[in-house]
Amino acid sequence: MTSRPSIWALGVAGFAIVGSLGYTQWLAPRVGDQTPSAAIASAEPAVPGPRSPVTLAVAADYRGHYIVHPSVENYRIKMMVDTGASIVALTAADARALGIKSDANARKMMLSTANGTVTGYRTVLREIRLGDIVVRNVDAVVLPERALSMSLLGNSFLSKLLGYEVQTGRMVLRG
Repeated sequence: MTSRPSIWALGVAGFAIVGSLGYTQWLAPRVGDQTPSAAIASAEPAVPGPRSPVTLAVAADYRGHYIVHPSVENYRIKMMVDTGASIVALTAADARALGIKSDANARKMMLSTANGTVTGYRTVLREIRLGDIVVRNVDAVVLPERALSMSLLGNSFLSKLLGYEVQTGRMVLRG
C-alpha cells in the first residue's frame, strides 16, 4: 500500500516535467524563424520590453574588416566599422547622396588620417539605423573627394551604443 502513493507521486512529477519541457519548447523561437542577411549574422532582441536592447553580430570580411550597410537618414550607405575613428566620416559622394552640402557656415576641422592630414567639415546626422539599432544625432565629418574610399562608422556612433566587442571573426554591437 505504501508503494502506490510513491508511484503516484513519481508519475505526477514526471508528468509535470514533461509538460514544462513541452511548454518551453513551444515558447522558444525556432532556428529557421530568423530572416537571413548577407552581412548580419544575428539581430535579435536581448530582453523584451518597451525599449528592448538588441544585439547585432557582424561578420568580418576576408580582410578582417567589418562592412555594414546602415540607413543614414533613410538612405543606405556602405560603411566600414572603424573603432579607431573618433567620428563618423562620410565620403564626399555619400554626403552628396544624403543632400549634405558645405556652406560658408560649415565648421571646418583638420583630421589626421593614415594618408596624412585633410580638412573636412562637420555635420550632424539625424539618424543612423543599423538593423534594429537606431542612433540619433550623430556627429559626422564630410571629407573631400578621394580622401576616403568608403565611409567610416566611427566612435561618434559606437559610443552611443550600450557596448560592442570584437570576437573571433565577428563584431557584436549592443544597442
